[in-house]
Amino acid sequence: MLFSYITGMTLLQRVRKPFRFTQGNATLVLIGINVLVFALTSVLRDAYVYLALIPGAVLQLGWVWQPITYMFVHASVRHLLFNMLGLFFFGTAVERSLGSREFVFFYLLTGTLAGLFSLAAFAISGDIGIRLVGASGAVFAVLLAFAVINPRSRIFIWGVLPVPAPLLVVGYTVIELWSQLFGYGGNIAHLTHLAGFGFAALYFPVRHGVNPIRRLVSGR
Repeated sequence: MLFSYITGMTLLQRVRKPFRFTQGNATLVLIGINVLVFALTSVLRDAYVYLALIPGAVLQLGWVWQPITYMFVHASVRHLLFNMLGLFFFGTAVERSLGSREFVFFYLLTGTLAGLFSLAAFAISGDIGIRLVGASGAVFAVLLAFAVINPRSRIFIWGVLPVPAPLLVVGYTVIELWSQLFGYGGNIAHLTHLAGFGFAALYFPVRHGVNPIRRLVSGR
C-alpha cells in the first residue's frame, strides 16, 4: 500500500514536471504549419487522404499518424480561417501564460487525445469511412485554457458584445452538447470539440494541480 502510494506520487511529480519557461512564437508557427498543410492538400488530394483522420485507415491499414496529423488538415479556406483566428486570438494569450514549450505540448496533446477519442467513437458507431479534419478540437481546448487562466476576462462577440470568458465556455459546451445529441450542424464534429474541452479540463488538475471548475466559477 505504501509502495503504491509512493509510486503514485513519483509518477505524479514526473507528470507535473514543468518545461523550462520560454517565450517564443509557437502560436504563429502552428498557424504557419496549418497554412502550409492546407496548401499541400489543395494541390495533392492524396495528401488529404493520408493526413485526415479516417477510422478505417487507422484500424485496417495501420495509418497510426492520422490522430495527430488530422488537426493540421482543413476542408476549406473558411474552415482554416475560422480555426486559425481562434488559435491566434486565444493561443497567443495562453502561450504567454504557459510558455511556448508548455503551450505546444498542451496543444498537441489535447488535439491528439480529441482525435483518439473521436476515432474510438466513430469506430464503435461503425462510421469507419468518415474523414475528420481540422484544428477545432485543439482550438476548443485552447479556449478553455484561456478561460481557466483568465477567468475574469471578457471576450467581445463580433467585437461588440462583451461576454465573460467562463460564460462563453459554458455556452459553447451547451451548444456542442445540444448539436451532438440532436444532430444539428451538418458535418461539424461536435464530439471532437467536446473532447477538446474535456481533455483540457483534465490537463490542468493533472499537469498543474489546478481545479478548472473552481477557477471558472470563483474567478481565482
